[in-house]
Amino acid sequence: MPKNKGKGGKNRRRGKNEGDVKRELTFKEDGQEYAQVTRMLGNGRLEAACFDGSKRMCHIRGKLRKKVWVNQGDIVLLGLRDYQDGKADVILKYNSEEARMLKAFGELPENAKINETGGVDEEGDNDELHVEFQEDPDPSFLGRPVATPAAAPAAAAASAKVPEKKTTYTLDDI
Repeated sequence: MPKNKGKGGKNRRRGKNEGDVKRELTFKEDGQEYAQVTRMLGNGRLEAACFDGSKRMCHIRGKLRKKVWVNQGDIVLLGLRDYQDGKADVILKYNSEEARMLKAFGELPENAKINETGGVDEEGDNDELHVEFQEDPDPSFLGRPVATPAAAPAAAAASAKVPEKKTTYTLDDI
């Protein structure tokens, strides 16, 4: 088996976790837009609801791909494409404190939800699927008769034409 000649493995490449480092707040420029992640699609792609009112398919750039974890409901900065309006690239992910600061500066709309997966509050925007179930579903779709509570006594009476067993017998019965 060959000896390891390197200076360490994966953990050394990752470096030390410099967690709670304050970074300068980055505002959007021309060709950029703020958005909230609505759903993760996999393979470094996601769907985001931009605060200009459109939904875009986004690609996480390579610098962020395995170092910054983007989740549903996060506020991100997108780089818009000149040649494709429906697609964009994720440039930066804001943490919750930075998103609150953006909202305080008026960069994000007042109805933007931070740390939630809902997105923007709008009266007419209701993409949720509502399903109502009936109390007693129709059993005829099963293709076989099913006894319902109301028909149960009638079905029991029809199948109960077998004479009852007697415990005492007389000579006439034999």
